[in-house]
Amino acid sequence: MGLTIAQKILLAHLTDGKLGKGLEIGLKIDQTLTQDATGTMAYLEFEAMGVEQVRTEKSVAYIDHNTLQSGFENADDHRFIASCAKKHGIYFSRPGNGICHQVHLERFAKPGKTLIGSDSHTPTAGGIGSLAIGAGGLDVAVAMGGGAYYITTPEMVRINLTGKLRPWVAAKDVILEILRLLSVKGGVGKIIEYGGEGVQTLSVPERATITNMGAELGATTSIFPSDEITRKFLRAQGREEDWEELLPDPDAVYDETYEIDLSSLVPMAACPHSPDNVKTIRELGELKVDQVCIGSCTNSSLLDMMKVAFILRGKTCHPDVSLSIAPGSKQVLGMMADLGLLSNLIGAGARILESACGPCIGMGQSPNSKGVSLRTFNRNFLGRSGTKDAGVYLVSPEVAAISALTGYLTDPSEVLGEMPDFVLPEKFSVNDNMITPPASPEEAVSVEILRGPNIKPYPQTAPLADSISAPCSLKVEDNITTDHIMPAGSKILPLRSNIPEISKHCFTVCDEGFPARALEMGQSIIVGGANYGQGSSREHAALAPLYLGVKAVVVKSFARIHRSNLINAGILPLTFVNEADYDKIDQGDELELANVKAVIRADGQLILKNKTKNCDIPVHYDLTGRAKDILMAGGLLEYTRENLK
Repeated sequence: MGLTIAQKILLAHLTDGKLGKGLEIGLKIDQTLTQDATGTMAYLEFEAMGVEQVRTEKSVAYIDHNTLQSGFENADDHRFIASCAKKHGIYFSRPGNGICHQVHLERFAKPGKTLIGSDSHTPTAGGIGSLAIGAGGLDVAVAMGGGAYYITTPEMVRINLTGKLRPWVAAKDVILEILRLLSVKGGVGKIIEYGGEGVQTLSVPERATITNMGAELGATTSIFPSDEITRKFLRAQGREEDWEELLPDPDAVYDETYEIDLSSLVPMAACPHSPDNVKTIRELGELKVDQVCIGSCTNSSLLDMMKVAFILRGKTCHPDVSLSIAPGSKQVLGMMADLGLLSNLIGAGARILESACGPCIGMGQSPNSKGVSLRTFNRNFLGRSGTKDAGVYLVSPEVAAISALTGYLTDPSEVLGEMPDFVLPEKFSVNDNMITPPASPEEAVSVEILRGPNIKPYPQTAPLADSISAPCSLKVEDNITTDHIMPAGSKILPLRSNIPEISKHCFTVCDEGFPARALEMGQSIIVGGANYGQGSSREHAALAPLYLGVKAVVVKSFARIHRSNLINAGILPLTFVNEADYDKIDQGDELELANVKAVIRADGQLILKNKTKNCDIPVHYDLTGRAKDILMAGGLLEYTRENLK
């Protein structure tokens, strides 16, 4: 039986276990990345392991999330990360150099290499043939220390692309169509692999847009072949030596296969408040637009900006529309200036933002109350923009740009006419002067780690208790995101290095009284619905509940990264054997997990007793031997201290 692209990379990096449905495997990690919203905690965790120098081929620390410096906190975090990078063998991408996924695609990602990053959109690098996976910060810290990264063997999904995109239909429409078909739960436990003759019509930036939003499917990762188009992109970046051909075997076997005819697609939008709430622009009709934001790690490449500049050239954006544009990297911004594209945007009235995540994570540019905001981003969760009652629609750069001119949601294929052939340059402008290399191991000894007063240590964990008796502190619905659990935005993100302070905002999107109630209870259990913890990789969505005394989370189903983060934090993740039992628990009920440690060790049936309603509820824990050991130790940090020596 032949192998898929992903299986070839997995086998080449296997350090523990064997590939097989439901089996846990350990992988050697070649590269890691962090960003500043998750990086501070990741480097605190790395320090706690006592490893002096990273043991990967390449580790890079990016500053791209918390770039709004309205107080000392963000600047202090940047300084801390820079000093950690210098001391421990990590390359440091300075503020202004760009968004981690865009820069990593340009300068570091390699076909056939493994990459994990403390950001859920790390699979962007799958557009170049990397096996790139989003993970919690602690998992990244372990990988930097030379430890393996563990996942359950994913199922393999093939999406065959045929035909060619019609004029003014974009790669964004491809992934929106896949989200419409599969939903935000459709990729859980799976690797999405793209093939078919349609792949040859897509450039690397277009492929990266598609793999980027594979995160919204809940997929472990997404990957394209590494072919001559990949080689051409790397040659243009001055990195042709990094190229290798990666194709599936002709007789590769996939668990699922889907067919998408690119020529049948039309411009689409993901409607509030979920990336899979997808409709065509025509279906949505004439929708008045208040704001347009173009950028993010999904759609901020030079190719995207070339198209936007063409549409805006010689025009003026509608007087009722606020238009902001954030190029994805210093390279993109510099080449826009060199090619004359920047003047087209400025002339049209666009507000040019720095090369950073910005509005995508609620870091500025919040829309007006009840405003309609078109964004080329990857998520439109409720309140993520910073305006709770805003309607955020996810669209392609082409839809965004033409709508900024007309003032209403507009299908570019109906009004723009013939589309020119947008061709990427044969040679990109390469200037890595904003990437600081680490000190040599000899020099690193004398490097001082610089800590500000907002940087607090990793919260204290505890080994799994013999029994857990605690009230239900919160009950939530299906599709709870990490933005619900631990909100982003300009007011909260600067607290990412201060767990005691940021925990005051935990779940306040759902229930403003939760943090105080949980602290008062001392220890508690959270109950939730299906796909609990979808969205970002932020481990703070586990660390804040840990600090607030949450001992277990019982849900219908988990998103992959969040479940791993709970285990890493020493919080027991449980699922209902019978989903209908969700209705047997209310907030405030007294719950008990008797003999939990002994039952889990013996692989027995765990029973959650609702003492208030006097009923027994069977629950799954579905833990591998390693995951059991992590929980018994009190979390991955304690486990690693003992096992990484």
